[in-house]
Amino acid sequence: MTKPSDLPDFLALEDGRRIAYHRTRASDESAEGAARPGVVFLGGFKSDMTGTKATFLEDACRARGLAFLRFDYTGHGQSSGDFEDGCIGDWARDALDALDALTEGPQVLIGSSMGGWISLLTARARPERLAALVTIAAAPDFTEDGMWAAFTDDQKAEMAKTGRVELPSEYSDEPYVITQKLIEDGRAQLVLRTPLSLPFPVRLLQGTADEDVPVDWALRLLDHADGPDIRLTLVKDADHRFSGPAELALIEAALDEVLALHAAAD
Repeated sequence: MTKPSDLPDFLALEDGRRIAYHRTRASDESAEGAARPGVVFLGGFKSDMTGTKATFLEDACRARGLAFLRFDYTGHGQSSGDFEDGCIGDWARDALDALDALTEGPQVLIGSSMGGWISLLTARARPERLAALVTIAAAPDFTEDGMWAAFTDDQKAEMAKTGRVELPSEYSDEPYVITQKLIEDGRAQLVLRTPLSLPFPVRLLQGTADEDVPVDWALRLLDHADGPDIRLTLVKDADHRFSGPAELALIEAALDEVLALHAAAD
């Protein structure tokens, strides 16, 4: 029986994790086609693979005959686990496992918000697998520089007492539960305190009206990262969602640009 197209497949791992994913195969199976990079989308904090940017990119890659992978981190979407048990290191491990098991050859990583941080961790762990990197409102080190830095003394005391703090969310009626594990693990995953080599084309996209990721963070990442071809595009009045028609077109253009650069380098 054929599986309905809206139902995910699952990557079952030895430790019991089950990562839900959708994978589009490259349409060109020739040697030349196999050499073209695939594309992997890495979503944001408490988001899932059904969002506008993920599905838009899936359609864009299908139209180009490119392999494409979108997946849910553990504790997100349709993957196994409880969100409150997770942390940056866990979700970075999910990304590496998905990259290793579900893709072949060079890949373009496209990371949104927290997915931008995860993509940088992935690039640090598997630089040989990356053809290029595109980030959208990247939020590296946000648990430390965003959450912890903004906590009041009362919130820090609550964290020490209960191991968790609840924060209101603009994207859900349910609050974000920020755990002590998330904060402490985040400190082990920081990428802006040590050298960050990105030896492939990198395109950073950032809206100036983003209330979750300040423009200063994008500038800091641009200044900190080391690589031969790193460019930042600031989009006036674009917000954190970065999912309107004009913003989606910019993501698509960034993908086409890094694909062309990879082809030219070959």
